[in-house]
Amino acid sequence: MPDTSFHDWPFFDDSHKALALSLRAWAEKEIAPFAAEAHGKTDVDDICRAIAGKLGEAGFLEYAVPASHGGKFEALDVRSIAVIRETLAYFTGLADFAFAMQGLGSGSISLYGSDDLKARYLPRVLSGKHLAAFALSEPHSGSDVASMKTTAELDGNHYVVNGRKTWISNGGIAGHYVLFARTGEAPGAKGLSAFVVDADTPGLEIAERIDVIAPHPLATLDFKDCRVPATQMLGEPGQGFQIAMATLDIFRTTVGAAALGFARRALDEAVAYAGQREAFGKKIADFQLIQAKIAEMAVKIDAAALLVYRSAWTKDVRQTRVTRESSMAKLYATDTAQEVIDEAVQIHGGQGVVAGNTVEELYREIRALRIYEGTSEVQKLVIAGQTMKALA
Repeated sequence: MPDTSFHDWPFFDDSHKALALSLRAWAEKEIAPFAAEAHGKTDVDDICRAIAGKLGEAGFLEYAVPASHGGKFEALDVRSIAVIRETLAYFTGLADFAFAMQGLGSGSISLYGSDDLKARYLPRVLSGKHLAAFALSEPHSGSDVASMKTTAELDGNHYVVNGRKTWISNGGIAGHYVLFARTGEAPGAKGLSAFVVDADTPGLEIAERIDVIAPHPLATLDFKDCRVPATQMLGEPGQGFQIAMATLDIFRTTVGAAALGFARRALDEAVAYAGQREAFGKKIADFQLIQAKIAEMAVKIDAAALLVYRSAWTKDVRQTRVTRESSMAKLYATDTAQEVIDEAVQIHGGQGVVAGNTVEELYREIRALRIYEGTSEVQKLVIAGQTMKALA
C-alpha cells in the first residue's frame, strides 16, 4: 500500500485528495487486472482502447478536457492530471499511457483550437472512444524541434503536408493527430504551425509500428501530399512552436508524476519482499544494508514528489509558465525513479529479473520516461538556461 501522507501537503485541495482516493479504489477493481493481461503481449492496442474506454465511462477523462466541453475545470488542472497519472502508473504503465495520451493529444486543441475544433474533438476524447495523439518528433528532430523538416504548404483552402513523424504514441490507433509542420513564416522555430489531422485523411499512412521494451502503441507516420483543410490549423500560422511548448508546459510535470507511481510501486514491492525473504536465518529486511536501500528509496520518492507537486501547484495557482519547475520535476523524478526501481530489482535478487515479476516490468517501464517529452540531458540544458537567465 503506497504512502498517501503527501496528500496532506499544502499543494493539494480537498478535491485532489478525494480524487486520489476514488481513483485508487476504482483502479484496484478495474485497472489492476490489465497488468496481468498485458504481460507478454506485443499487440497492446486492444488493451489501450479498453482502458481509455473505461476511463471515459468512469468520468476520469473529464480531467483531460476543459469545462466548456464536459471537463471538470475551466482550465486543465495540472495537479489533478498528476494525481491521476501517479495513481494509474502504480497499477500499470498502460493505464497511465492511455490517460496521458488523451490529455497530451487534445491539450493543444483545448489551448488553441477554434470553437469548431473544440466542439468536434474534445467530447469524443472525453468519451475515451476516440483516441488522441501528438505528432511532433521526426527521425532527425526529437528534442531539437526547430530543425523539423515536415512541411505544410498552403494550396487554396488546404495545406499540403509532406514528411515523416516517428515515435508517435497511439500511432496506428488514434482517431486524430495533433501535427506540427513547417509552414515557413520565418526560419527555425518561428516557421512552424500546428494542425489537427484525422487518421483517415488521404495521404496519411502508418509506415511502421515500433516495438519497444515496454510495449505500447507506437508508430512512424508518413505524410504524402496529405491535404489538410486550413480550418484544421490550431492558432495562427507560425504559432506551432509556441503551441507545442505550452502543451508540454502542462504535461511535462505529469511525466514526473507517472515516474512517482512507478517508484512507489517499486518501494512497496521491495518492502514486502524483504519482509518475507529469508537469508542466513533471518528476514533480509533485518539486514542494515537492505534497510539503507529502503531509506534511500523513500527519501528520493519524497524529494521527487515535492518537485512534481511544486511545479503542478505553481502552474495551477500562480498561472505562470513553469519551464524551470517542470524540467526539474521531470528530470529528478524520472532519474530517481530509475534508481529506486533498480534497487527494488536488487533487493529481489534473481526474482527481480524474472519476466513477469512486477519489479522487472517496472524496470522496463521507467526507461522511456527519461527520454520522451525531453531527455534528461535536454532538461539540464533548460534548467541551466533558466537559472542563468534569472541570475543575470
